[in-house]
This record gives sequence, structure tokens and C-alpha cells, in this order.
Amino acid sequence: MSKAKNNKATDNQKAKSSLWAAFLGFFVDMFDVYLPIVALGPAMVYFQPKDLPATVTVTIYYVVFAISLIGRPLGAAIFGHYADKIGRKKTTLISIAGFGVGTLLIGLLPGYEQIGIWAIVLLILLRFVDGIFLGGEYTAASPLAMENSPHEKRGLYSGIILAGFPAAYVSISLVTATVMFFVPIGDASSPYVMWGWRIPFFIGALLAFAYVIYFSKHASESDLWLEGQNENADNKVNAAKEASPLKELFKGESGRNFLQVFVLMSGIWFTFNSIASALPGILTNYLKISGTTVTSGLLIINVILIFTYILGGMISQKVGRKPFLVTMGLITTVIGTVLYFNVIRLAVDNIVLALTIAGIMQVLCMSVWGAVTAYITERFKTGVRASGFGLGYSLAVIIPSCYSFIMLGLANFMPYQYTPVVLLGVGGILTVIGAAWGPETRDVLFHEEGSTSIDQKKLHA
Repeated sequence: MSKAKNNKATDNQKAKSSLWAAFLGFFVDMFDVYLPIVALGPAMVYFQPKDLPATVTVTIYYVVFAISLIGRPLGAAIFGHYADKIGRKKTTLISIAGFGVGTLLIGLLPGYEQIGIWAIVLLILLRFVDGIFLGGEYTAASPLAMENSPHEKRGLYSGIILAGFPAAYVSISLVTATVMFFVPIGDASSPYVMWGWRIPFFIGALLAFAYVIYFSKHASESDLWLEGQNENADNKVNAAKEASPLKELFKGESGRNFLQVFVLMSGIWFTFNSIASALPGILTNYLKISGTTVTSGLLIINVILIFTYILGGMISQKVGRKPFLVTMGLITTVIGTVLYFNVIRLAVDNIVLALTIAGIMQVLCMSVWGAVTAYITERFKTGVRASGFGLGYSLAVIIPSCYSFIMLGLANFMPYQYTPVVLLGVGGILTVIGAAWGPETRDVLFHEEGSTSIDQKKLHA
């Protein structure tokens, strides 16, 4: 009995260590993702010619952000393969070190006055490379946390991990606001534009390097993955069969599961980009609302989202992943679009009311993320879980990441500032379709490798 208790205590400790390692990894990941929006956004003039049209300025701003999201699927493919082959832990360490270096190099870049158009080219190129390594972090660390967690707590753990998302935004907003307080921001020659924006990037790089040290000491490799490796070592047929996780991912049941996850995540990414990416740019660069006002409002909203992400994960554990995801998609499609329209309509005349509505909209539409980590990992077996999670999460971002160009196209038929409303509606519809297409996964046992079917007798034994 004492041995059983010790084993349970060890398993609980491993689960908690993996959980916080995944949370911190996602926090550092998203800290670097948000750097161009929060820290570099007010200083983009440093990298580009002056007096550009507003639509071009907004589009460049979006491209710098979105290019790292486009690099993520490539990173997910590369690092997902190695996470399934050499282990979740080693792969996570390599990917985090990589985006730490990339972020540091961005902080050292010269501007347009020094090297001309190459300034923006190098910025975009480094953001793309950063995205490749960023795509490797959650591809390995999130499945590791889910595989080490008790199945009845996967919803909670999923919400906590994804809470690193808004927590990172809050942190980088506070860091940037502090820097702006001590380093004046103004025109193209102001201290913040010339060099102050670099400080948050250096902090992001330091966080990445610190996380490498933390993860190497505190994270344990997945027992499920280790067991699979031991089985393959004893069975050469299985070893040959599992030689290419990516090849296995797109075959048979795994391939069908991937297609369904792709549709679901395309919807969730359209929702994200229309709110978290497009809205700040529309408010500050197009409607000319004070950047300080917008940043402060979004800061408060993201503090609230930290808790609603966790709540979303818990609700999905209570009612089931499928009902939760379908309901969130319907809310986004019907209620979210109406709220978004009114945010834009009211922003110029009553920014406080507009930001309040924006907060309600984000809570209603973005809390869906709380269930994402648990749901995607539950859709794939251990041998392809990291590849399935990474690519299912990342590959779906490619089309939604082109939102800035889609918005320009839609502007031919409607006012530019309202184009994100259409994207939000598309996101909600795809979320409903993707979630309705898939099965319920809440009670899936990871050791049942054949499919996502549930053995209730084993579950309640």
C-alpha cells in the first residue's frame, strides 16, 4: 500500500511539474509572439519609410505579426516528428533555445535609416524563423503535459496551459508600459522608437533562455512515449511501422482525425486573428485611437481572460468537449459579430464603452481556447500525438494568418474597419462545423491506442 501511495504521489508530482512547464513554455512562447503587436507596434516607423498610406502601414504591421504564425506549421512538422521520435523533452529544449536566439537577434536589428528596405525584410525573415522554433515548443511540451495528467483533470490542465496566452499579453503590456514611462515615445526620432522597443525583446530572449534551464531540471519525459519506445525496441515490425510519425499521421483514422481538427482550428484561428490581431491595428492605426488607451483596455481584458480560459477548460471537462466547442462557435457567430460591429461603430465617439463591449466579446469568443490543448491531444494516439497536435494546431493558422490581405479584398465591398467582423463570423461557423464533425473525447484513455473510443469499464474501474 505504501508503495502504491508513493507511486501515486510521484505521478501527481510529475503531472504538476509537466503542467507548469507547459504553462511557462506557452507563456514564453506567447510573450515572443505578442512582441510585434505590443512592444514594436508603436515603433514600426523605425523599420519602414515615412508617410506610407494608412492601409499599407496597417498591412505591414499585420504581416510582421502573422509571419511567425505562418512559420509555425513548418516548425510543428519538424519538431513534431522529432518529439514523436526522440522525445517530448529534448525537442522542447531545442525549440525554446532557438526562438530565444531569434528574438535576441530581432532586438539587435538596425532600422530603415541605416539599411533601407532591408530593415523590414530582415525583421520579417527573423520573425518567420522565430515562428518555426515557436511551433516546436507547444508541439512537444503540451502533449507531454497532457500525457502526464490525470484524465479527469485534462480540461483544467488544458485551461491552465492556455492561460499562458493572455498572461503573456498582460506581462508584455506591463513591461512595455514601464519602458514607455521611462523612455519617451513620440515621433520617429523619439528614444522609444530609436532604441526603447528593444528592451522587451531582450527580456523575451532572457525568458526563453531561463525557461530552457527550468525545463531541463523540472520536466520529466512522458511515460507513455517511453513505453512506446520500449515496445518498438522489442518489436522491429512496430519500429519500422512507426519510423515516420508524419507519414502515419496522414493515413487512415489519424488522417481523418487530422482533417477534422484542421477545420475546427481554422475556425478558432480566424476568431483569434479577427479579435487579437486585427482589432488593435484597426483601433490604433486606422481609427487613430490613442495607443496607450487601447493597450490599457486590452490589458484589463486579458487579465480577465486568464481566468476565463481556465474556466473554459473546466466547463469542457464538465459538459464534454464537443458540446462546449459547438456552443462557443455558435456564440461567436451570432453574438460575437454583433458585439464586434458595435465596438468599431462606437470606438471614435465613446472608446470606454467600445472597449467594454470588446471585453465582453473577447470573453465570449476567446474562452474556447481553454479546451484546445486537451481536445487536440485526445484526437491522436501516442505515436503521432505530438505531430498531430503541432500540425493540427499550427497548419490551420496559415489561411487565417492572411487576414490582412483578406481584409484588403473585403474592403472593395464594405468599409475597411468592419472587415474583421466577417472574419469573426467565418471563424464561428468553421468552429461549429469542425466540432460537430468530431466525436466526444473527454473520457478518452490515452493508453487505448486503437482510436478515440472509450472503454467505460476501464474508465470507472
